[in-house]
Amino acid sequence: MERTLSIIKPDGVEKNIIGEICKRFEAGGLRIVASRMMHLPAERVGEFYAVHRERPFYADLVGYMSSGPVLVQVLEGENAIARNREIMGATDPADADPGTIRADFAASIDANVVHGSDGPETAAQEIGFFFGDNGVCPRTR
Repeated sequence: MERTLSIIKPDGVEKNIIGEICKRFEAGGLRIVASRMMHLPAERVGEFYAVHRERPFYADLVGYMSSGPVLVQVLEGENAIARNREIMGATDPADADPGTIRADFAASIDANVVHGSDGPETAAQEIGFFFGDNGVCPRTR
């Protein structure tokens, strides 16, 4: 069993497609084991995306991610990281496979509806960032 972080970004929340996105994760074999809606201040977004601090898109990314509420979740399942990334589709919706979240809902590479962890170490760090040591509820049924 593997866990990954998922964020429905401000454009996904604004489009009112939270339920549709969660339905796709669940239909794809993933279970939601933590979920929290929040409006992140720019400082907190900056901490989360610190790895990109030197990249030219960093300021725009921080502005976008702090522009409205997001839904932060932990997804669990077999190969959850790869499965989540498959369900999301390529970062650039123009390159995303038909039927993926980004192909169906994203407006651009910048406003691409969802975020997902890219590896086990990143997933552990990102989950800890938002949910700490005891913010995940194991599924017992």
